[in-house]
Amino acid sequence: MKNVMVVGAGFMGTGIAQVCAQAGYGVLLMDSDPAVLDKAHASIQWSVEKFSSKGFLKEDPAAILERVSLETDLEKASQVQWCIEAVYEDEKLKLKLFEELDQRVAADTPLASNTSSIPITRLARATQNPARVLGLHFFGPVPFMGIVEVVKGEKTSDDILSRGAKFVQSLGKTPLTVHKDIPGFVLNRIFGAAFRECVDLVAEGIASPEDIDVGMRLGYGWNVGPFEIADNAGLDTFVRVGRSMQALGEQSLVAKSDLIIKMVEQGRLGRKAGKGFYDYDENGKKKVREGG
Repeated sequence: MKNVMVVGAGFMGTGIAQVCAQAGYGVLLMDSDPAVLDKAHASIQWSVEKFSSKGFLKEDPAAILERVSLETDLEKASQVQWCIEAVYEDEKLKLKLFEELDQRVAADTPLASNTSSIPITRLARATQNPARVLGLHFFGPVPFMGIVEVVKGEKTSDDILSRGAKFVQSLGKTPLTVHKDIPGFVLNRIFGAAFRECVDLVAEGIASPEDIDVGMRLGYGWNVGPFEIADNAGLDTFVRVGRSMQALGEQSLVAKSDLIIKMVEQGRLGRKAGKGFYDYDENGKKKVREGG
């Protein structure tokens, strides 16, 4: 059985760990905070049991959970055949992490980042072998989303890129190859341009988030509206990504309004906080917000 290390047990890292375990990989889910790891483990358990109850899994949930090992350090990094970084969107943190992983992970093990905005080439500079560094940009919730961007940095080898696509396929996902390493890659740039306009329309009082979500679902065939997507991902994540994109010179993909920044300051982080553009009950189900 091949092993995968996922570094960062937040929303995305937890989802990546789950789909890897479901695909038969041994998973070392690493986070320096034991409380975060406990929450991640409980989330994976709940999710696989839910999937099993609906007949989506061929395997007993307990067997899947047994393949997930919780780690508070990188001591076992040398034992893995794939390593995926999924910490929050902070370039300095990612660079520090890639520098350490480069020293710990076996020379033939690919180093992947789940970054949604930072060019892979910039992260690869922290390593001695940038040829093995690539982007594997998953979309959340990871267990439900069928696409993963496989991003080629300037020095990523063709072999590593090919292995990345095959790894994504082994998870039951479809790889979208990004041949040129630019901030935000492909799908986030497309969504970012649309969401920038959505946020500014709301901030200017032209339309409500609810009406825009309905419009995009019924008018353009989106399965989920843009503000529902934002709440699911976390508005604090959108703020970090926005700042990252601005630092990379991509102001055209960031809303002019500070609406989301103000919402984050008020604790409206999205579904995980029970309130964002929408309010949510204790089970995470969307409800009508009272009082605006």
